[in-house]
Amino acid sequence: MSLIVAARFTTFDEAESAARALFARGVAEADVSIFYVNPPGQNNRIATGGDEVADRGARSAHRSAWIGVAVGAVVGVAVGALVLMLTDVPWIAAAATGGVGAYCGALMGALSGMHDAEKSPRVGRDLGVRHAGVLLAVHVTRDAEGSNEAAIATTLQQHGGQDVEQALGRWHDGRWSDFDPARAPVLSDKVPPMTASTPGH
Repeated sequence: MSLIVAARFTTFDEAESAARALFARGVAEADVSIFYVNPPGQNNRIATGGDEVADRGARSAHRSAWIGVAVGAVVGVAVGALVLMLTDVPWIAAAATGGVGAYCGALMGALSGMHDAEKSPRVGRDLGVRHAGVLLAVHVTRDAEGSNEAAIATTLQQHGGQDVEQALGRWHDGRWSDFDPARAPVLSDKVPPMTASTPGH
């Protein structure tokens, strides 16, 4: 496995400018690869399409939905019983409030159980999602003076690279051959994380 440093750019021109800066620092062209990464969910990693069987942000929604059903039904039945005692509405209408309460509870519970998979930037931590954009990946090499990882990461960030990441992967024929677009980037510990990590910025 090889150590790989990569960063996301908005355009190919920006990525190519960063690549030229790397070449000027002595990085070999065979150690640099530039390619486009599709938006999350659009990489067709599974046979039915998409990247994952279930959205990360919705995986706990079913538990919250069932809790919402229970709470909503109890509240609905209680309200229905109160209305039945205080008014002359038919009992079937009062009983229906239990069903309405269960439905509303399930909806609210499911929505509260969903969350954004994206995390705040933190060194050594994956971001939860890989944003679309132009990715510039660099194969890190070693010589008598040591690794060029820190210089590569710094150069990428200085030239506008976002989500500067470090990864272990296979580098073959001048490209990151086992790159997985569905795997979230793990931020490099060689540069400070940007205060914001948003697509196109």
